Amino acid sequence: MASIDIESVRKSYGPFPVLHGVDLTIRDGEFIVLVGPSGCGKSTLLRMIAGLEEVTSGEIRISGNRVNDLAPKDRDIAMVFQSYALYPHMSVADNMSYSLRLRKTAKEKIASAVGSAATKLGLDPLLERRPKALSGGQRQRVAMGRAIVRQPKAFLFDEPLSNLDARLREQMRAEIKKLHADLKATSIYVTHDQIEAMTLADRIVAMHGGVVQQVGTPLELYDTPANLFVAGFIGSPGMNFLEGRYVVTGEGAGIRLSDGTVVPVARRTGIGPDAAVTLGIRPEHVVISDSGMLEAGVELVEPTGFGIILHLSLHGLPFKIFTLDREALSAGPKVRVDFPQKHLHVFDEKGNRVD
Repeated sequence: MASIDIESVRKSYGPFPVLHGVDLTIRDGEFIVLVGPSGCGKSTLLRMIAGLEEVTSGEIRISGNRVNDLAPKDRDIAMVFQSYALYPHMSVADNMSYSLRLRKTAKEKIASAVGSAATKLGLDPLLERRPKALSGGQRQRVAMGRAIVRQPKAFLFDEPLSNLDARLREQMRAEIKKLHADLKATSIYVTHDQIEAMTLADRIVAMHGGVVQQVGTPLELYDTPANLFVAGFIGSPGMNFLEGRYVVTGEGAGIRLSDGTVVPVARRTGIGPDAAVTLGIRPEHVVISDSGMLEAGVELVEPTGFGIILHLSLHGLPFKIFTLDREALSAGPKVRVDFPQKHLHVFDEKGNRVD
């Protein structure tokens, strides 16, 4: 096992910067998820940790040792790729044991390591098959088994579930989480799927434009997003946003919307009166009420089984409500809504959270 320290790491391809000074400490045994949209730099950072990309500037240390100039094979890490990367002419057992055979490990130790990993991953009946005789989920388990037998200091996962269907992704997420609880290995997992990030991570690193936007537990990012990007990216459906002005009244404080409605909020110390702000509220926190302060047009009612998503138009902007109340299925052309004050988020004109 190992801790991984990333200090002021930058990456450029010629004159084009990709990562803009990343600082991150990953504790021994921690499961970290790098999440963000395509092009945010998360896979590039993972490949730099693995040694597959050079560091333009900054330092990467594994177990306290600087690894910038070490070859991938000398870093004692194992990587699981999106494409499985299995040898088609080898059996499952041979694929899993290949790295150990290259190191001339004793046959008894190879058999023990492969057997133990196969049992953990449910691959015992498949050891003699070749990859073409396996499903996508089975191939991904073989790729994970190949990494496990090496007993590396850290595991790196580069969007390993992207090629699987929705049901299989759900199953594999659970298997990866149980595997981590069993192995207690330091793991870094890259994904653009915020559901994977929320369900797997000890801590999430939200990235956008080559910059780390926020680091924290899944619920920290969900409950107290640092900025508009994190607020909008984490959560499904995403957070609703309305533009307004911060006002202070005799009764307290509020956000004055474009139609003059003032939505009460707790006082914020980081902004002055009449400052431009963005008001945020998650769809599941919006309350439908006949006496609600705002009226919205209903454009679409979307039943999901577990709940119902109402797609609304509020002040000409898309707005969503998630509710478990099945009476919403018969919502009329318009509904009135309220925003509970304790669930409101306020962001300044630069998009940063204001408390």
